[in-house]
Amino acid sequence: MIFDRAAKRRQRDRAAQDVSLSRQTDYLRDEVAARVVDRLLDIKRRFPVLVDLGAGAGHMVKHLESDLTSKVIQLEYSRGLGERDVGEEREVEVERVVADEEALPFEPNSLDAVISSMSLHWINDLPGTLSQVRHALKPDGVFLGAMLGGDTLYEARVALQLAETERLGGISPRVSPMTNVSDMGQLLSRAGLTLTTVDVDEVVVRYPSLFELMTDLHDMGESNSIINRRPYLSRDVMMAASSIYQEMYGSEDGTIPATFQILYLIGWKPDPSQPKPLARGSAKASLKETL
Repeated sequence: MIFDRAAKRRQRDRAAQDVSLSRQTDYLRDEVAARVVDRLLDIKRRFPVLVDLGAGAGHMVKHLESDLTSKVIQLEYSRGLGERDVGEEREVEVERVVADEEALPFEPNSLDAVISSMSLHWINDLPGTLSQVRHALKPDGVFLGAMLGGDTLYEARVALQLAETERLGGISPRVSPMTNVSDMGQLLSRAGLTLTTVDVDEVVVRYPSLFELMTDLHDMGESNSIINRRPYLSRDVMMAASSIYQEMYGSEDGTIPATFQILYLIGWKPDPSQPKPLARGSAKASLKETL
């Protein structure tokens, strides 16, 4: 176990309490959700029902139209966050389900498509969740997701480690461990999904200082939830980290960049209708002769 799931739920519940403040920090989730939907549109298929894992307040459904789907089942671990925008008008029907992404409540072979944005990086048993997704999908059903990658907030990680080493003589995990591209390709295949693809993108957000970045992460419900995390970060260390951050990465206008690495994942449940590679030795032309 790496993450304290109960703490993560409390963080997300707390993030939803002040609705106006919570919506001010939707910018990152809304942007990534829009990019996921763009990739879903590339499939050129209509999905009667979509399941959105870790839906948050419903960032994905903001970008979905009736020509793509009729209904979205939003599964969210935090009831407060999942119900934050109840009453908001959407073009498609919305059903809200409170459940843990590590224990999916869906019947085998029942779903056309499962999508997820900005949630999977907090899952302890990611292979288990992906395997459950495969079981729930119908044959030739698709999983499409986006999650934070290992280079996310590398600037903050460096600044905090240097500051803690200087002031405390050691470091503690302040930024959650995240997976990388090669690992995700293997995890998708290990879960039994086929025709898998993983690609990488970056979203860079500029902040006045490290303090504003940390405040926004808190208000998003994206604070650290590692089980062995140090519960308190002293102002002395924060001031040192902010200075280091500014010195190493700051721009001429005084702002600092925060890099969010996004891994986009796609995999299909196996089906006989899917294209398959030709048998070895079946080629009718020589590549050497062609070249």
